[in-house]
Amino acid sequence: MTYCVALLLDTGLVFLSDSRTNAGIDQISTFRKTTVFQKPGDRVLVLQSSGNLAITQTVVSLLRDGIEAGGSKPNLMNVPNLFEAARCVGDALRELHRRDAGALKEFGVEFNAGLTIGGQIKGEAPRLFSIYAAGNFIEATTDTSYFQIGESKYGKPIIDRVLRRTSSLNEAVKCALVSMDSTIRSNLSVGLPLDLVIVKRDRFNVARHLSIDAENEYFRGIRGRWSEALREAFVQLPDPDWLSAVARESND
Repeated sequence: MTYCVALLLDTGLVFLSDSRTNAGIDQISTFRKTTVFQKPGDRVLVLQSSGNLAITQTVVSLLRDGIEAGGSKPNLMNVPNLFEAARCVGDALRELHRRDAGALKEFGVEFNAGLTIGGQIKGEAPRLFSIYAAGNFIEATTDTSYFQIGESKYGKPIIDRVLRRTSSLNEAVKCALVSMDSTIRSNLSVGLPLDLVIVKRDRFNVARHLSIDAENEYFRGIRGRWSEALREAFVQLPDPDWLSAVARESND
């Protein structure tokens, strides 16, 4: 299982993904699920992937092959905007589906993949897209300014409660890490190390790319303080008086 989250802000983007791949109880491995494509001064694109690892790795390879081939055929380094970049990813997925979906089906394997791509290409604002296994995609909006792929349910509440399009990049990083911690605590198939990528608006390169493991001091502090804060908030909530009311009714 995987958990990836991508956050689109007025000031840039934040991407966070885990690296655990689970193919059974005794087959747990580490594979990076974030890939960066950049041409400093012109564009920076960040791709996250979830689902069947063989499929998503092949999609990344096809995208890299397209770049290396050059020429006039659209690729991530020559398309004019993020919409066309999302189309490149979708086309790679469809090409792979045409080639392999039938064979996978014969072995009872579902063609399962989900990706996000976001960043900024010179001449337009930062953008973010979520791409489905069929190659179709949707774009983040002012109302929905983030995407999750993989094991999304545990990390969603904190994002919905605190993230705003006007949030700072530091706030978004903190929110993404708390979201990831919630997911790791509730799903053993999501785990460290984490890939964190920060993209600042109009810089056209990666501002920061970090690998976060169990020894990372900031992440350890965030996990501990968040747990303590939740416990304190829970204790401060008023208890229901329903049992007292039942006792009073019984006495009457």
